Amino acid sequence: MTEVRVTYDKSVNAAYVYFTEPQASVHSARMYACDPVDVDGMINLDLDEQGRLIGIEVLAASSKLPEYLRRSAERLDSEGP
Repeated sequence: MTEVRVTYDKSVNAAYVYFTEPQASVHSARMYACDPVDVDGMINLDLDEQGRLIGIEVLAASSKLPEYLRRSAERLDSEGP
């Protein structure tokens, strides 16, 4: 089973889903903002220099991601485990 790193900051209600190797140092070369009307919120796709998807930023994450995923995510706020 593939594990995907997810971080969540409840204080700003934002999450990030990483699609890179856990120890990789990959930098975003481009960000594509999904149409907020189409996705009913703010979701941004980060791409590397080759155009590969390296991560997804989800704003208003509590309305976009399932609770189990937010609970199990690495917490970036003071309410973390």
